[in-house]
Amino acid sequence: MLKALGAVALGASFTCLSVQAMAQIAVSSNDRKMVLDNGTPKVVANPKPDTATVIDLGAKPPKVVAEIDVPGSVVGPPLSVAVSRDGTVAFVASAMKIDAKDPTKQEADDKIAIIDLKASPPKVVGQIQAGKAPSGISISPDGKLLIVANRNEGSVSMYALAGKEARELTKLTIGKDTSMPSHVAFTPDGKTVLVSMYGDNTVKVLKVDGEKLEDTKREISVGTRPYPVVVHPSGRMAVVANVGRGTGDVDTLTIIDLTKKPARTVAWVDLGYETPEGMMLSPDGKWCGVVLHNGTGRAKDSPFYHPTGRLVVYKVDGTRLTKAAEAPIGRWSQGIAFSRDGKTIVVQNMVEENAMVFRWDGGKLVDTKQPIKLGGGGAAIRTAGGL
Repeated sequence: MLKALGAVALGASFTCLSVQAMAQIAVSSNDRKMVLDNGTPKVVANPKPDTATVIDLGAKPPKVVAEIDVPGSVVGPPLSVAVSRDGTVAFVASAMKIDAKDPTKQEADDKIAIIDLKASPPKVVGQIQAGKAPSGISISPDGKLLIVANRNEGSVSMYALAGKEARELTKLTIGKDTSMPSHVAFTPDGKTVLVSMYGDNTVKVLKVDGEKLEDTKREISVGTRPYPVVVHPSGRMAVVANVGRGTGDVDTLTIIDLTKKPARTVAWVDLGYETPEGMMLSPDGKWCGVVLHNGTGRAKDSPFYHPTGRLVVYKVDGTRLTKAAEAPIGRWSQGIAFSRDGKTIVVQNMVEENAMVFRWDGGKLVDTKQPIKLGGGGAAIRTAGGL
């Protein structure tokens, strides 16, 4: 269902660069409602509106094209943004909003904003009515479908897309409210969807047949509290990041072999750090980048506290991942995005309200020292046609 938005569609600030002429688009969703107070996330009093920052990753260095007021949320995996392959439209989910009865708390939201990136300047042109706490979202490879994980009600919703129009097709219950489906990812043929079930420690396998969505009842055992899930562009395998129980223990990645019948877990990666919040494969599938909190979201007197997070890049060889490089990042860090050629990596830092920019040559990560200023805490990021 498509509804018009009012004042939220008004832009905060813009540059003169035309989005239509951009070579590489990334959209960052920025949460201005939440801050970290010595290890405790807190709601800001009278917060300014959340924003979305449109970034040109093709520029050297990457630059901000536009910033507009768009509801968003740091709750859920940092994949609550989806951008069409042609870079003309973006979708931003808002999992949480300020509680109407108690402004010191949050409650589940149920909206996904639709952004016209071709407009000059870009603007919000409508919204999708989703389920409770829409979190990870993805567009099918052919651009005809949008699917979202409704994290607070154990369901996923699927919509038919036509330009900037979205028509609800189905809402499919795939677990209990406590199952907390968090992200959804299509296989390259568009016929299968993988759903990370945070509360069940599994990945659900769904079947797509045209405009129909079916639960195959296949549950793949993965690690503790799976969050982001990304399918390799070849369709051979998928990578799942497991954020664990927050006990300070080292967390893991799970490798799912999609060529096996049925698909199953075949390997694990010991990350060496805790809380892999963000994770993404490079467009060519050669590299896997992982963003780890590394205790930066903890109180400073915690034995697990560290002043910086970690960006770790792994080389992908079949279903094997081998560590290639790592670098320090900011605090409470969230999403990650690769440029189209894989030579630029950006990482959102929630506390610093920026996105660090790294050069990547396949052997060494180099911090350019030219971070992108975001209009709030960077909560999620996705590129045009991103996985």
